[in-house]
Amino acid sequence: MSQAALNNAEWCDAMCRAHGLPGVFTPRAWTNPARTPPFYPDAVTLSPDATADDVLSAIDTGPGASVKDSFATLDLRPAGFEVLIEATWLHRPAGPAAAGGGVTWRVVEDVETLRAWELACFEGDPQGLFTAPLLAEQGIAILAGVLSGEVRDGTAGTGDVGDIVCGSVLNATRAGDTVGVSNVFARPGHLDTAWAGTITQAAALFPGRPLVGYESDPAPAAEQGFTPAGPLRIWLKPR
Repeated sequence: MSQAALNNAEWCDAMCRAHGLPGVFTPRAWTNPARTPPFYPDAVTLSPDATADDVLSAIDTGPGASVKDSFATLDLRPAGFEVLIEATWLHRPAGPAAAGGGVTWRVVEDVETLRAWELACFEGDPQGLFTAPLLAEQGIAILAGVLSGEVRDGTAGTGDVGDIVCGSVLNATRAGDTVGVSNVFARPGHLDTAWAGTITQAAALFPGRPLVGYESDPAPAAEQGFTPAGPLRIWLKPR
């Protein structure tokens, strides 16, 4: 779980850096003194020994603050936080999954496709979360699954690539022994393809590295060979 937590904190930090808000790493926690982008925590614990003070003393604890309690060991209720999500860390050995049919995968490499990817991920609701600096982050691959019959450009990540029906993010930054899987999304009928394709792309892009991530509903990932690795909890200070 420690490697999964560190990998996830690296992804959170990359997202924050893309918005000009780098965080701070210590042995026990990653924290950000500024309010982080929506859907991203202000702190991630990196050790089961982390205390409430390790995270709360280093973040803005006002309304809207959130903490990813990677080992589900903290009690932040005395500080006014409530449990937002209970989830499960997941692990999968290195190696591809069974191929999912009907979808061609691309690594997003240009801003136009990144906008289309975000619209698909958030079901047409523009968020402005995924910005151009993410495309230059070494070890991060934003994946788009496009209906095979609708690919209109043969060059990965450029131009009009067609109708994005599923996607995900892979993160293999400083926590280099693992690859983090996050932001898996799919239109109805494509969820199994999204997970299978993500796994296969990870095996091609980052060979030999096991996969880690977390889900509040681990069942779709479990069908593709992921196994539970421990609980986590996300705390939120209500607005």
